[in-house]
Amino acid sequence: MRLPRWMLSRWFIVPATLAAVVLGWNLHVAANATGEVRGRVVDATGRPVAGATVLLFERSFVVNTEKQRVVTDAAGAFRFQGNASHAVQLQADAPAGKSERVTLRLLFRAQDADLPAPLVIAR
Repeated sequence: MRLPRWMLSRWFIVPATLAAVVLGWNLHVAANATGEVRGRVVDATGRPVAGATVLLFERSFVVNTEKQRVVTDAAGAFRFQGNASHAVQLQADAPAGKSERVTLRLLFRAQDADLPAPLVIAR
């Protein structure tokens, strides 16, 4: 079967390719936009820190506003749900100390994300 000549024209191929890319991106966003941010908290030796409070700050041009707090489980894991921002900062606070504030930039609002490295509690 041979394609019609008009389907081989750049006037068809370029718009069709762009439409396919936009459709693919929109499907990806729809499947990954629940606003879940996940990560871990560890101490300086790499052991999980249970019971640490993790704060999520929403970044704006001028200020960072605290939006949510969660407590880590026995494995040092935490999970925020319903994040609607595209740029957040995370910080862990435990009786042994605090972590540095880590910025997490997302590709789109409410993107699901895993923190690439654990938050480390320093004394």
